[in-house]
Amino acid sequence: MNGHVAIDLGAGSGRVFLGRLDDTRLGIEEVHRFQYAPGRVDGHLRWDAVAIFDGIRHGLAGAHVASGGTLDSVGADTWGVDYGLLDEGGRLLEDPVCYRDERTDGIMEEVFRRVPRDEIFARTGIQFHQLNTLYQLVAHVKAGLPANAARLLLMPDLCHHFLCGNARSEATIASTTQMLDVKTRQWDTEIFARLGLPLELMAEIVPAGTHLGEVRRELAADLGGDAVPVVAPAAHDTASAVAGTPLRDGWAFVSSGTWSLVGVERATPLVSPEIARANFTNEGGAFGTVRFLKNVMGLWLLESCRKEWPGQEWDALLAEVDRVRGFVGFVFPDSHRFFNPESMVREVREALTETDQPAPDDPVLLAKVLLDSLALRYASVVGTIEHLTGRRVAGLHIVGGGSRNDYLNQAAASATGRPVLAGPVEATVVGNVLVQAIATGRLASLEEGRRMVAATYPPRRFEPRDEEAWAEARGRYREIEMMT
Repeated sequence: MNGHVAIDLGAGSGRVFLGRLDDTRLGIEEVHRFQYAPGRVDGHLRWDAVAIFDGIRHGLAGAHVASGGTLDSVGADTWGVDYGLLDEGGRLLEDPVCYRDERTDGIMEEVFRRVPRDEIFARTGIQFHQLNTLYQLVAHVKAGLPANAARLLLMPDLCHHFLCGNARSEATIASTTQMLDVKTRQWDTEIFARLGLPLELMAEIVPAGTHLGEVRRELAADLGGDAVPVVAPAAHDTASAVAGTPLRDGWAFVSSGTWSLVGVERATPLVSPEIARANFTNEGGAFGTVRFLKNVMGLWLLESCRKEWPGQEWDALLAEVDRVRGFVGFVFPDSHRFFNPESMVREVREALTETDQPAPDDPVLLAKVLLDSLALRYASVVGTIEHLTGRRVAGLHIVGGGSRNDYLNQAAASATGRPVLAGPVEATVVGNVLVQAIATGRLASLEEGRRMVAATYPPRRFEPRDEEAWAEARGRYREIEMMT
């Protein structure tokens, strides 16, 4: 069995998995887990790069042991938009700034005065978020870049540089920056010039599946001296998640976690003023595909509330939510007020009060508000996808950590009026392994890999229920969404 190491970094914690394939099935084993919560350093919220790299090193060594001493490749995927700067010697100059840092406050408006919003979308096809790399880099240039900065690498590219010294940028992660030309999929030189951004810092863009080199000598020492190849997977975690989803024709995907990414896989991007108004995005997928999607705030809302509910156990909370009959109320999950509030509980209750709805302080009732609202947001986004693409969405395939939430899975089926398939939970890791396996010749195609995933991790199916009640809820929710 082949052994592929999948490094999967989320916004605060990372895991390292060993992936193995035989002729019909794929297995993954978690070998290391580590934390690196962002902290305030030099006036900004930053990621602890030392903790990240130490975690990768320990995980790689653990995978070597778990494999019995034979590894075929290693590759990393992470969240999008954040980056670090290297000097000419390849040394990281400062810890990367977290996308939730306030340095981008007001930057979008400054950018639009120099390059109109509509033109940016027409050139890049990427949705607008103040956390996008474009606005982070404008803010960084405004504050002053380090004088000896020589290369900008996005987070998974930094991990690959740590592993093998390669300083290139994988295409799916580069697509999250809002700095690529949607037609050429290369850095948009016009945007860089008009905004005074340092194009010379940007790395060569390479596709998922590219061999980047072999692990550094000092890392190979932990691997018995083996020269393990470093392969770029679909380095954006959502791109890996979609690669690892056995999507049916005509179905939408939901990569469900802290964020929910709701979209469809396409062969070509969709760019128009109407799509710009809807704030959809065309991010790169594995093997030349396009992920036409919208970011939804996701389980961040409930996770943030749980931090304010000491001792509130997750499964018990969901069981109590499932016992509540009817609907408590709704909020618009994508309101900017929920991006990073001081108190999420207070913010949700205030949002309910401002829309003349009851504002309970019971965790069970507030959790139901958030989960029902999230399901109805999925329904709203799916309706917009159908309108923009001219194709009916037959069902939703939910993957990621959120696919374990059966209450949300059932609510999504009922809210959208479509069947839901749930799983695999570790779609991102699975997709990471699949791309490595294709790059090393173990698999012939993504289609073959997805068939293997479906056989190994059969999804659970949820059918719509209580259609009249949910139709009424959709109407009530729509009013809240239009008011926000």
